[in-house]
Amino acid sequence: MNHQFDFGPVVAGFSDLLKGCAGTLGLAFAGMVLATIIGIGGVMLRDSRHSFLRWLVISFVEVVRNTPFLVQIYFVFFALPLAGIRIDPTPTAIIALGVNGGAYAIEIIRGGVQSIGKGRIEAGLALGLHKLAIFRKIVLVPALRAVFPSLASQFILLTLTTSIASAISAYELTSVAQRIESDSFRSFEVYGVDVVQGPD
Repeated sequence: MNHQFDFGPVVAGFSDLLKGCAGTLGLAFAGMVLATIIGIGGVMLRDSRHSFLRWLVISFVEVVRNTPFLVQIYFVFFALPLAGIRIDPTPTAIIALGVNGGAYAIEIIRGGVQSIGKGRIEAGLALGLHKLAIFRKIVLVPALRAVFPSLASQFILLTLTTSIASAISAYELTSVAQRIESDSFRSFEVYGVDVVQGPD
């Protein structure tokens, strides 16, 4: 049976696909910001004097990195309401993306921090700088510069991961494409344009 291509439903829903693409980029950007904050904060706690804080960060990294993202986003969306915490799909997706990306960012940034020579830190101490100022001005900036390619790769992967947010009906490109496909049954045309148009 020959397949007859029909891009009419795609053309009719193209404005919705563009909005979905914007939604995907918005989710990715917000997730990246949250992941970076978690990454930097996690690195500071990972090297804390307190063993409990170090154990907490290590456990967080291991749990997040060794569980599927789908399980994580389902946990935030379905499990937290059982504790009385209800979050809409889009904020849920941002939190899940940030937590997932943050676990990887911790290890990436930590690698950059460990590459900084002790001489720089000792020089900062000799100048009378506070440890927080040393970390922020002497350690963190060069570390981020050193690991920028790795962080960029991780954030690209995070952008691709946004498509899984369609599982909880978060508004992004894949969820819009699924709706158009379910209305028109033109899977090849819809997802073909989806692949060409968007990052997911």
